[in-house]
Formats: sequence, C-alpha cells, structure tokens
Amino acid sequence: MARKKNMPEGITPNASHKRMVDTDWFRGLVLLLPYALMFATFILAPVMIAVGLSFTHFDVVNDPKFAGLENYLTLFTGDVVFMKYVLPNTVMYAIIVGIGGYVLSFLMAWVLAQVTPRARTLYSLAMYTPSMTGQLMVTIIFKAAFSGDQNGIVNAWLLQLRAIDQPIQWLIQPEHFMQIMIIVSLWSSMGIGFLSMLSGIMNIDQELYEAAYVDGLRNRAQEIIYITVPSMKPQMLFGAVMSIVGAFNMGWIGISLAGSNPTPEYSGQLIVNHIDDYGYLRYEMGYAAAVSVVLLCLVWICSQVANKLFTEKEEF
Repeated sequence: MARKKNMPEGITPNASHKRMVDTDWFRGLVLLLPYALMFATFILAPVMIAVGLSFTHFDVVNDPKFAGLENYLTLFTGDVVFMKYVLPNTVMYAIIVGIGGYVLSFLMAWVLAQVTPRARTLYSLAMYTPSMTGQLMVTIIFKAAFSGDQNGIVNAWLLQLRAIDQPIQWLIQPEHFMQIMIIVSLWSSMGIGFLSMLSGIMNIDQELYEAAYVDGLRNRAQEIIYITVPSMKPQMLFGAVMSIVGAFNMGWIGISLAGSNPTPEYSGQLIVNHIDDYGYLRYEMGYAAAVSVVLLCLVWICSQVANKLFTEKEEF
C-alpha cells in the first residue's frame, strides 16, 4: 500500500491524529466549546438579531421591512415620552440605585467583616434574601406598606403621628412613585455583588493592615482607602458590573408596584419598560429593538468606566 503524500516516514495518520488530540490547545478548545456554544446561542445571536431588527419595521405578523435609521431618528427626535420621561428617569435611577447600591453593598460588607462568623452568616443571609425574592417581596410587603388607604402601613403611621390629614396615594401619585421605586431597589440591592465584596474583604491578608499601621496608618477610613479597596479590585469590578446591569434591568419594580405598564404618568418608566411597551404591547418589534440597542450601548459605556476604575494598568 502506497504511503500518503507529504506524510513523514514512520508517522501514520492515527499517530498524527493522536498527537493533535494530546496538545494543550485542543484540550482548551474542547473545554471552551460548551461555553462558546451557549454564548453564541443565547447572547451573541440575540444581540445580532436585535441590531438587525433595529433597522426594520417589524410587527411580528408581517415580514420585516428595511427602514434604515428611521427608528433611531424617531427615538431621539420624535419620541417625546422617551426624551422627556424615560431617558431622564433611567439616568437618575441608574445613578442613585447603581452607585448608591454599590456603595451601600461595600459598606455593609465591610461592617459584616468586623463581626463574629455566626452573626456574619445570619446578617449576610438576611441581606441577600431580598435579592432572590424581590418580586414576591414587592407584591406582598411594599404594596401593602404603601397602600393608598388608611390601612396601609405607612399611611397608618403618618395618620397616627398626625403628619397627614388623609391617606396618600403612594403608588398612584407620580411625585411619590420614583422615590418608592428607589427605596425598594436599594432594599433589594444586596445581591451577588455584595457577597463578592464580603468574600474579597475576608480574604485580605491581615498582615497588610498590621504593616500599614506600623508605617503610619491612623484610622479605619485610611485603612479602607489604602488597603481594603486596592486589595480587592477584582471583587470591586465584579460588584460594579453587577450593580450596573441590575440598575438598568430593574424596570419590573415599577410594573409590580403600579400593576401596569406604563407606570402612572410615566413617573417610573425606565428604558426596559419602554422596550416592553413597544415590543410586547404595541408589537413594534423594530422600534423596540432600536431602544434595546441604545440600552446595550449605555450598559457597555458604564461597564467600560467601571473597568477603567478597578482594573490594574498592567492587566490590560
């Protein structure tokens, strides 16, 4: 039997195949393949489809029709609700809940790191639970607390204190709705980012603190600034990204409180709610896709800022 061309003498096809399988790059490829397939199927493909649909008119029933930049021009020049209510609400909400929740998570993680292990476990569980059962808690607790009749917990307290003469319609009056959304969001902001920060603080070498105090460190504030934060930048970055994504993805809180989309006089309307409104209520999927792309760009910009702040220069 003639030997195949270009095959070195003494090396069979089976031996060459076995040698390729035994290489590190092939093993790495096999390990990455499941993640790559999941990423391409559930993240990359939907993003590409959304970008493509954003340049079309698509009502689910009929075939998409190419519209160019019309959806984006309409969004920024013709959508009064988006420019007057949705975008300002989203920016304000993201700043207060995103940054506020992030700082609150770090402070609570730092405080819990100072207590005994048993108390730390109990308090951590109590703080983390609302992030897992948020929607149920909003429906049961906060809708009852801010009920608009005199039996609502907040109204009952204020009436007993004679701070008000008649019950306040907390979940209907637009001047109160966003504040309640922010309270609920901060209450449920102790999620996986909070646990990551707590883990990062607990894993800092205590000898660093001892050496710092020998070198002139004076108080706990300097300890946080010069030792704690620099020693847990990976956890800080992870917490920042999770806080950013969570802040832009909490439109369900306003819907749960109001019981409808849009919220009262668009007072709690966020970009996510605007997407749901056009995509699932009006079936204007092309326009909803354009809004989704804008939201994706906002999240990406904020993530890049967090990456610049908490990534070491030599890691780029």
